[in-house]
Amino acid sequence: MWTATCRANRLGGISAGLTTPAMAPMPASAPLAAQPRVWPVGALCRAIADALESRFNPVTVAGEITGFSRAASGHCYFSLKDASGQLRCAMFRRAASLLDFAPRDGDKVEVRGRLGVYEPRGELQLIVEALSRAGQGSLFEQFLQLKAKLEAQGLFDPARKRPLPEMPRGIGLVTSLGAAALHDVVTALQRRVPHIPVLIAPASVQGEGAPRELVKALESLYGLAQGRVVRGGVAHPIDVILLVRGGGAMEDLWAFNDEQLAHTIASSPVPIISGVGHETDFTIADFVADLRAPTPTAAAELVSASTDSYLRTLDECQARLRKSLTHFLEREAQQVDHLAARIGRPSGAMTRQRARLDALQQGMAHAMRGDLQRRQNALSVLQNNLPRAKQQALQRLHEGCGRAELRLQALDPARVLHRGYAWLTQQDGKPITGVAQVRAGQSLQATLADGTVDLRVENARRN
Repeated sequence: MWTATCRANRLGGISAGLTTPAMAPMPASAPLAAQPRVWPVGALCRAIADALESRFNPVTVAGEITGFSRAASGHCYFSLKDASGQLRCAMFRRAASLLDFAPRDGDKVEVRGRLGVYEPRGELQLIVEALSRAGQGSLFEQFLQLKAKLEAQGLFDPARKRPLPEMPRGIGLVTSLGAAALHDVVTALQRRVPHIPVLIAPASVQGEGAPRELVKALESLYGLAQGRVVRGGVAHPIDVILLVRGGGAMEDLWAFNDEQLAHTIASSPVPIISGVGHETDFTIADFVADLRAPTPTAAAELVSASTDSYLRTLDECQARLRKSLTHFLEREAQQVDHLAARIGRPSGAMTRQRARLDALQQGMAHAMRGDLQRRQNALSVLQNNLPRAKQQALQRLHEGCGRAELRLQALDPARVLHRGYAWLTQQDGKPITGVAQVRAGQSLQATLADGTVDLRVENARRN
């Protein structure tokens, strides 16, 4: 059995001493240069593993996952790579069970573990003890978990999304007073719909307290949405709310991934448009809102059709109204002409009504005569059929009585007595049906076809 002690003196340099009971000690007089060290493969692998252990471990490595697989035993195998290298990794079942996400090929991760040598193949490998997403991985995992939770609660259901008002009477705006998004949105609204009042509810859009401020700002607009916004002495209700912020990193947009904010958006009495970040940015607020806009400016454009489009629509409505009014007047003129023609010749209408009355009278007289004739014919048929039906009914009654008489005769007990049978009873008239009812010396009576005989039992035997 080999034993080895190793010491790393430089990166990649190993000094080791090996002893084995199977090897004879070298003569003291033999020169060292003449005796090269011969390493068994397994011993060399273990020596290298000991050197790596003392030099590097524990070690943390960052890279991209490739070739990820999970064995039936629960162990995971994959490689970490970057632009200049690749390292085989193994994560045993105990460490894999502690993961809070499912690793996939292409994930940027950081792993902590211990370098070693897989001796059966002589391969360098990293035994992974912990694995986490690199950089924004933890935030992204929190985002996915919250997204799945709110989706299960139905907050993303398309059925609860409401359509936007085509011509809002008032617009609510939630953003920071110092944000560039405020200038973009207000500029777009002033250019496209200067006649629509805009109520701004300021709130921080970044930082620890931003979610609470956003919730408070939205709730203040909800209260006004139930009432009215006064501008220039005229009351205007709020029909839609814009929730906007400019672009940034995931940490910058994190205030819009708050669970309480999501529920507040879902409880809005009016439609909400989320315009957070750039087109490639997604937040929980985007999924809960009634509509997501790729940018804050796009959110403003969704609720503000340009004045030119309103004027074109007004011109089209005016043309349709003029055309409809012309057709209406023409139809009414035709109706007046028709009524005038009818009023001018009342005698013709009276003649038509009299002719119709005569026709109805003739039809009624004809119908009455036909109905009377049909009833008389039916009565004649019944009179002719009555004697024959009476005779047939009496014949059926006689035949029925004959059959009943024959059945009664067949059931007459006297006919049985004429064939030699007797009716056996006790003295009180109770019929005897079995040997168990009599005893020796008992008096009985037998009824025959022509009279009765008194009997005395001498003996009773059962068959």
